[in-house]
Amino acid sequence: MSLSQLSPELLDQRPDLLPNHTNLLALPEKIIQFGTGVLLRGLPDYFVNKANQQGIFNGRIVVVKSTNSGGTDAFESQKNVFSHSIRGIENGNHVDELVINTAISRTISANVNWAEILQCAHNPELKIVISNTTEVGIQLTEDDIFASPPASYPGKLTAYLYERFNAFGGSADSGMVIIPTELIVNSGQKLRDIVFEHAKRHNLDEKFVQWLEKHNHFCSSLVDRIVPGKPDAETVSLISEKQGYRDDLLIVSEVYRLWAIEGSEYVRSVLTFAQADQGVVIEPDIDLYRELKLRLLNGTHTLACGLCFLHGLDTVSESMQNPETAAFIADVMLEELAPAIPYPVDLARAQEFGNQVLDRFRNPFIRHQLIYITVQYTAKMKLRNIPTLLNHYKSSEQAPELFAKGFAAFLKFMKPVVHNDGSYFGDRDGQSYPIRCDSAPYFDEIWQTASSPLDLAAKVLADVTLWDTDLTLLPGFLDAVQSHMVDRDALDTTLRIVPGADAPNIDIS
Repeated sequence: MSLSQLSPELLDQRPDLLPNHTNLLALPEKIIQFGTGVLLRGLPDYFVNKANQQGIFNGRIVVVKSTNSGGTDAFESQKNVFSHSIRGIENGNHVDELVINTAISRTISANVNWAEILQCAHNPELKIVISNTTEVGIQLTEDDIFASPPASYPGKLTAYLYERFNAFGGSADSGMVIIPTELIVNSGQKLRDIVFEHAKRHNLDEKFVQWLEKHNHFCSSLVDRIVPGKPDAETVSLISEKQGYRDDLLIVSEVYRLWAIEGSEYVRSVLTFAQADQGVVIEPDIDLYRELKLRLLNGTHTLACGLCFLHGLDTVSESMQNPETAAFIADVMLEELAPAIPYPVDLARAQEFGNQVLDRFRNPFIRHQLIYITVQYTAKMKLRNIPTLLNHYKSSEQAPELFAKGFAAFLKFMKPVVHNDGSYFGDRDGQSYPIRCDSAPYFDEIWQTASSPLDLAAKVLADVTLWDTDLTLLPGFLDAVQSHMVDRDALDTTLRIVPGADAPNIDIS
């Protein structure tokens, strides 16, 4: 049996799959979500679904597919219902739970049905916007908000808000609570600034700007749950056999969950789903949550993913079972990153959090593919780790050796050896892997033109356009990185053009 066979009749026969399904599937739309990725489905959508099942929020989510990768067919065939396998340890107890999530009402492609998305702005009950478009998604670009659709997420959001303003005449109660979940410091403020800039560049009505200012709430947030990419065939098979049906939208996650949202009491009154789970935190200041997670969990992921992958490992849990890479992960996190977090946090508190993260990395039920962590590798390195590196040098003149080793592995991973139609691939022991990063063309060129791996390291570290600073000025850091560049993985810089080479199917939406 497949979830694509979901129907009222089938659900009547299997009430264990979806209790109270008739009411849950009939709830009104209250949220518009930009992004279909597993993190959104595994955390915000999880909380909304849980609240609906408790009769608290009573609203569903319109999902916007913003990227060109993949389509909406899988969602449509399953009526947007999907399974969520949650396994791990919580408070010393083993958890193995499967949730049928009915929070999504429909999934719309921005490139195909932009007019349908704008029509959602006319729904008075739809007062919440959620997004996750990766760190590079919240950028100010030359965009036309009157295009169908605008190219960027901020452009799409501006167009959506302008449509809503016009639909309700700028009324106070038509304002939105907007929550970006991208891992960017002050993401809400940054997104707000870009929307205001688009309004200015497009000469939009001053009353619209006033409505944005007075009645819309841009909330920075932090999401923390390990939700790997598409489960491998073995995991899908095991869960399908256990549950008695197959789900093409199946996601898996750890038990731990945190969604910290920076907001006022008004924001709390709108986000009533927060009442369903202690994992949703709404506070005026979430900086501590953000810094601990961004610098220790995400920062360690970014420094370790390339190194572990080039060691022949494929998942985070495998990396924690390998003595060499496990030691690197623990030591770089606790000994180099924790003391250098660019935020006033007690070292003991940071290391306590770090040890919790290490336990989560060891979760044998989560097959978090390293290759997914490398998506937008350069942007992640800059946003997650460079501020920590710079802060390290405020109290030390000694180069962080493990950080340098992880950075060198990043440079090696970013060496394209296969190129086809704008797609770039590296080589690991004779097998290609995708380099899914906007900076791939840059590394393609510099790996070909550098005279040696040492020269490449010097050029990349000195590139202010990449890092907003010259990293070669940090005492000993270039030498430390170069010391890890001289090995067999960094010698061959020959580019091979392979006609017809296809990129592996990786969901990064």
